[in-house]
Amino acid sequence: MRSCSVILFLALIMVACGNRQENINEFVSDVYTPVYARGFSISGAEGKRSTLLTVSNPWQGADSVVVSLFISRDGEPVPDGFEGQVIDGDAARVITMSSTQIAMLDAIGESRKVGVSGLGFISSPGIRSRRDSIGDVGYDSNFNYELIMSLDPDIVLLYGVNGASPVESKLMELDIPFIYIGDYLVSSPLGKAEWMVALAEIVGRRDDGEKHFKEIAQSYNSLKELVSNAVEDVPKVMLNAPYGDTWFMPAEDNYSVQLIRDAGGEYIYGRNRSGISVPIDIEEAYMLCSDADIWLNPGNAGTLAELAVACPKFTDTDCFRSGHIFNNTRRSTSGGGNDYYESGVVNPDMVLRDLVKIFHPGLVQEEFVYHKQLD
Repeated sequence: MRSCSVILFLALIMVACGNRQENINEFVSDVYTPVYARGFSISGAEGKRSTLLTVSNPWQGADSVVVSLFISRDGEPVPDGFEGQVIDGDAARVITMSSTQIAMLDAIGESRKVGVSGLGFISSPGIRSRRDSIGDVGYDSNFNYELIMSLDPDIVLLYGVNGASPVESKLMELDIPFIYIGDYLVSSPLGKAEWMVALAEIVGRRDDGEKHFKEIAQSYNSLKELVSNAVEDVPKVMLNAPYGDTWFMPAEDNYSVQLIRDAGGEYIYGRNRSGISVPIDIEEAYMLCSDADIWLNPGNAGTLAELAVACPKFTDTDCFRSGHIFNNTRRSTSGGGNDYYESGVVNPDMVLRDLVKIFHPGLVQEEFVYHKQLD
C-alpha cells in the first residue's frame, strides 16, 4: 500500500511538472535578432514552439515604450507575468493598416490579408485582384469598427506616427489582438525590409521571411560593392519639389539619402545632420538645383511640362535643360497610390538598381522598376 502511495505521489509530480506554467522571463532564447533593422526582436523558451515578438518605441518620440505579442503554439499556455497581446497559433486572418505591411506579406507569398486601410491607394496585385472580398476598414480617424469585428481578424497590424494609433484603445476594448510594425522609423534600406521577418513570424513563416530577406540583402550588398569598385565620378543629386511654398530636404541619414550614397551619388544637401527633414525656401532650393547634376523625385510631376508649371524658375537649371530629372512614379495607381512606397520598401535592391542606372548608365542593364525619366 505504501509503495502505491509513493508511485501515485511521483505520478502527480510528473503531471505537475509537465503542465508547469512558464514564466515570461524564461522567453529569453534568441530566435531572431535583426542584422540591419531596429525596433523588434523574436525570442523563445527552451523546449517551446511559442515565441515572443517584442517591439520597442514604435513611433516618433516614443521613449521606453514596449509592445509585446505572445504567439502561443501547440496549445502552450500564456506565461505567468505576461501582460501583452496574445494570439493562439499562427495568424490566419490579418488586417493591415499600412501598404508596406501588405508588401512584406506579399514578399513571402502570404495572402492571409482580410482587411486593409485605404483600399483605393494600394498597388498590390494580390489585393487589387481580390478587392471585392477585402474589407476596407478606413483610415485616419474614420475607421469602421463594425467591419473590423465582422472580419474576425486574428491580429491587426498597426503603426504609430507621433503617438499610439487611434485604433489601439478600441481594439483593446473589442479584445482584438494587435502589434505595431515600426519599419518606417528605420532609415537603413535593408533595415526597413528586414521587418518582413517579424511579419513572417506572426503568420508562421519565419523561415521563408529569413530566406527571402537574406537574398535581398545579398543582392543589395553585391550591387553596392559593384558601384564602389567601378565608379569614379559621383553626380550631385537634388531631391524633392516644393510643398506649398516650402521645400523639405531630408537629413543626411535619411532612407532616400542612404540609397543615393550606396548608388554612387552625392546628396547635395548633406549638411543637414539634424536627423529630420528641414524646410528651405525656394531661393535656396534654386541654388542647390542649379548646382546639381540630377534631380530626383520632384513631387507628383509626370512630365517636364508639369514640373515647369510647378517650378517655372527651375526651367533654366542644367538638370532641367539636360532632362536629367527622374521621378519614382513609374508604378503609380489611378487612386493616388505609389508602389515605390509600398513594395519598394521590401525591394531596396531594385530601388538601388534603378538609382545606379540613373547615376551611372551602362553599369546595370535591367529596365527601371520604380523610376522614370521625365520627358
